[in-house]
Amino acid sequence: MQDLLQGAEAAAVLLRGRAETVAVAESSAGGLIAAALLAQPGASAYFAGGAVVYTRHARAALLGITPADMAGLRPSTEAYALLLARRIRDRLGATWGLAETGAAGPTGNSYGDAPGHGCIAIAGPVEIARTLETGTADRAGNMRAFAAAALALLHAAAGTAP
Repeated sequence: MQDLLQGAEAAAVLLRGRAETVAVAESSAGGLIAAALLAQPGASAYFAGGAVVYTRHARAALLGITPADMAGLRPSTEAYALLLARRIRDRLGATWGLAETGAAGPTGNSYGDAPGHGCIAIAGPVEIARTLETGTADRAGNMRAFAAAALALLHAAAGTAP
């Protein structure tokens, strides 16, 4: 958890310094991204909120994503992660939307992705999506790796945005 706290601290410093906010939609990370960001003192200045969007029902109820929105998309892809990031940003009125989706393990997901496959995205003044392959079936380790990658992406994007 210490690595997550360090990543969150670096992102929090940038967000506070720029008076920007972030909203988080995560799936396989199970709330670790939000927890790391909320563990930072003064989180209310930059954390707009978050959701663990682990099921289709949660996706519809929490983010208002309809079957029409999903046309041509499948979970655990960069395009889907961007949809989540954009939607959570817009619904919570944040500067940034940060999203994660993937297969934590110990088995792959129903879409054919191996355990350790994750996609992260950020939507805000810049948009970036990336795929991560850990190559391991360690569920807890993958959850931490996905969360760490998402926090690093937030830090990188916030640090380079205009």
